[in-house]
Amino acid sequence: MERLPKIALPVMFIAVLIIVLIFKSSVTIGPGEGGVLFEQFGEGIVTDKTYSEGLHIIAPWNSMIIRIVRQQSISDEMNVLSVNGLEVKVNGTIWYEPEYDNLGKLIKTKGEDYEQELLDPAVNAAARSVVGRYTPEQLYSSKRDVIEQEILEEVTLLLKDQYLTVKRVLVEDVKLPVTIKNAIEGKLKQEQESLEYEFRLVTAKKEAEKVTIEAQGKADANKILSASLTDKILQDKGIEATIKLSESPNSKVIVIGSGDSGLPLILGNQ
Repeated sequence: MERLPKIALPVMFIAVLIIVLIFKSSVTIGPGEGGVLFEQFGEGIVTDKTYSEGLHIIAPWNSMIIRIVRQQSISDEMNVLSVNGLEVKVNGTIWYEPEYDNLGKLIKTKGEDYEQELLDPAVNAAARSVVGRYTPEQLYSSKRDVIEQEILEEVTLLLKDQYLTVKRVLVEDVKLPVTIKNAIEGKLKQEQESLEYEFRLVTAKKEAEKVTIEAQGKADANKILSASLTDKILQDKGIEATIKLSESPNSKVIVIGSGDSGLPLILGNQ
């Protein structure tokens, strides 16, 4: 067996070392992610540059902190108090994203777990502040969209200049104690039944007014017609009707004298 040249071992060692260095120095950032460089022998987190998607070569003694920079969401259940001190459970979802260009500043000031350090406390504080303005009835029924908007505004104010942006707040469910919930549902049911009853009364009243107006119209029309029918007009109408009847081929007309009203008497018929 031939011995390897003396130069072979150092070359192999250097080759292996280069491969290890390349492996340690190459960093791949995936879709929707951003990277922040941590300089081991420098100032630590680099705050003026965010690395984009793709392959990057860095010094082997440095490291890359990779975080999602696209819009993402978290859901949580919070225990808050209403305006009258009643404990309410609010289930909500928050859509947020870190500021891409300031990802290094965000991580440097709040750490890699900035959701727990920054976002969660801000959302909880905003939810307590907003929900504390409303009664259980308002929270349960018609104020959901208003509450969402107000929480969003509160969170935005709390996170101002914190390099984290909240895009949307969704209140998915408001849970009240069973006794309070049943009381509210009973009250809402009574109000609905009352509204339906009032609607039926209004409808019946309008229908009665319609019938009264129609009857009054007919009475006025008959009154006007009666006032316009004189004896002379009635006689003329009677004569016209008599002539038409006498012209009928199916009857034989014999006129004898006149009736009490001055109209001819018609006798004979086939």
